[in-house]
Amino acid sequence: MASGSLALVLHAHLPWVRHPEYPHFLEEDWLYEAITETYLPLLAMMDRLARDGVAFALTMSLTPPLCEMLADPLLRERYTARLHATIALGENLVEQKRDTPYADAAAYALWHAREALEVWSERYGTEILQGFKRHQDAGNLVILTCGATHGLLALTATREGRRAQVLAAKANYQKHFGRAPEGIWLGECAYQDGLDEVLHEAGIRFLFMETHGITWGEPRPRYGHYRPILSVSGEDGGGVAVFARDPACSRQVWSAESGYPGDPLYREFYRDAGYDAPLEWLAGLLGDQPRKSVGVKLHRVTGKVALNEKEPYVPAWAEARAQEHARHFLGERTKQIEELRQALGIEPLLVAPYDAELFGHWWYEGPIFIDALFRAAADFPAVRMDTPTRWLERFPDCQIVRPCPSSWGDKGFWDVWVNGENAWIYKHLHRAEEHMVELASAAVAPSPEEERALTQAGRELLLAQSSDWAFIVTMQTTVPYAVKRTRMHLAAFDRLFHMIGAHAIDAAYVAELEVRSPAFSELDWRLWVRESDPRVGGNAVPGVTTRPIP
Repeated sequence: MASGSLALVLHAHLPWVRHPEYPHFLEEDWLYEAITETYLPLLAMMDRLARDGVAFALTMSLTPPLCEMLADPLLRERYTARLHATIALGENLVEQKRDTPYADAAAYALWHAREALEVWSERYGTEILQGFKRHQDAGNLVILTCGATHGLLALTATREGRRAQVLAAKANYQKHFGRAPEGIWLGECAYQDGLDEVLHEAGIRFLFMETHGITWGEPRPRYGHYRPILSVSGEDGGGVAVFARDPACSRQVWSAESGYPGDPLYREFYRDAGYDAPLEWLAGLLGDQPRKSVGVKLHRVTGKVALNEKEPYVPAWAEARAQEHARHFLGERTKQIEELRQALGIEPLLVAPYDAELFGHWWYEGPIFIDALFRAAADFPAVRMDTPTRWLERFPDCQIVRPCPSSWGDKGFWDVWVNGENAWIYKHLHRAEEHMVELASAAVAPSPEEERALTQAGRELLLAQSSDWAFIVTMQTTVPYAVKRTRMHLAAFDRLFHMIGAHAIDAAYVAELEVRSPAFSELDWRLWVRESDPRVGGNAVPGVTTRPIP
């Protein structure tokens, strides 16, 4: 019998990026890299576990903008072409590296690309969301939603704006997965007072929070972050369960000193064939762009040495080490759980959330590690691999706690997303948000053209609210693009705002914007109507069954 539970939670997200006007676009590569290195390997891993009859319990967010990109015909077509170009590069490398210390690394890179194509094209017909849906329907995977565009809800200006982000995400989830979401990953794990009310009204049953969001709550939680708490909202006693990150699980993976991904046998991230291979082999991946990383890497971490001193990658060594690390991780969780059980007198829950892209993209062997976790779990009977939904079925009673405003960003608050570098964004976002509420509330019987303009105004606002743009400005990566995207969506919103207010719709301009950003086809502009308006009724979903501990 298990002494405690471990819930592995992966947060998969990328901002909406789509540029049909360019044959190759640097920021589109974010998606293509993540599909090859993270999403397809994780899906293939789940397929293998299901095929082999290995029980697994995984929680994973697939955010609305990521779902929209994975479902977009143009991006899927472009990704397929990229896969074929990657395979061609791999074939050239296999021939070049034959009878050298790099032969196994090149052969493995080619195998990886070919497997990706098989899963992508043959197994799922380029519709991999259906693969994740299949595992959720089978009860092995819990798919979370997020704010519609990963907006930082804690920094929105109005309750209507928060509600719109949540309900737009809910509608998008329903479109892709055929059901309403039970859980949500708040953008940047950022929580502020009152968000639980919005989530409860939308039928969200649980969310995730940084550790101190619970441990600094009021009153102090009886069991710290080792049990979810209930943040009660509304007069009916319903509420939202809150699960908090366990720091020990994170340190085991993320620590620069002791984290697994830095092992010398693992694949080196920064030494890439995009800089080493002959240019003519890279034409299908680079187009007219300068050299860049293309995701094919033949070296291992080796140690703290210069890139030109990195040694050849040996896939068999790395796979064996990932399996060792999985067993070590489960062993450490066993000791942790047994210590907690003795100290607290309860069955504890360890929540281990990570960015999904860590597994495969940053840490190439990450999917092998997760696969090994589930396969080795039977040898560690004290640890139950769990999900929030399964946990709440067994333990529906939660202590009532008022969570602390928090995020999982640097310093534990919102400093990464609002600081001296990016604070200018918010006065414009807040003004647009208030204008959107004004437009939606004033529109009583809009014409079809006005409805299209109202919907597009909501779409432009949501896309501008993506927390990624403020994050990129802070981190000083591709800053011009982040600033351009913010200004582009806000400028489009302002023009729509004025034409709707003047009842003078430029239909051609609206159509141009729809072509430029064809995301969220299900979006309803009425989501921004003021709460006092009777049109707001009917959004809530009853039936949150989590019970408070008196």
